[in-house]
Amino acid sequence: VQLQAFGGGLMQAGAFLRLTCAVSGHSGSPYDAGWFRQAPGKERELVAIMPWRGDRPVYSNSVRGRFTISRIQATDRVYLQMNNLKVEDTAVHYCAPKTNAGAIDHWTSYSYWGQGTLVTVSS
Repeated sequence: VQLQAFGGGLMQAGAFLRLTCAVSGHSGSPYDAGWFRQAPGKERELVAIMPWRGDRPVYSNSVRGRFTISRIQATDRVYLQMNNLKVEDTAVHYCAPKTNAGAIDHWTSYSYWGQGTLVTVSS
């Protein structure tokens, strides 16, 4: 399985951006899909999760109400719509499938990270 996140860029505060996660080599088994991010010097943190079964998405407190995660299973793509960007959203953003029975909101429960895509927000 390989996940590639793309769509990042240099944005001004208040702007919007959509990230895309393209999945390849997937066997068809169901998986929860997560977006995480990592700023310089900080631990990787949850952004949003789209459960496979159609349960409600999970968002971090810092992005709830501004970001929306969505998924098109037929094309195996996961999207992150980012509205009203803030300087503190600056980070490398990654997508990954949940691959173990750990906590759904912790990055250690996910694998196959890929290189991520950098989002930089200026004031």
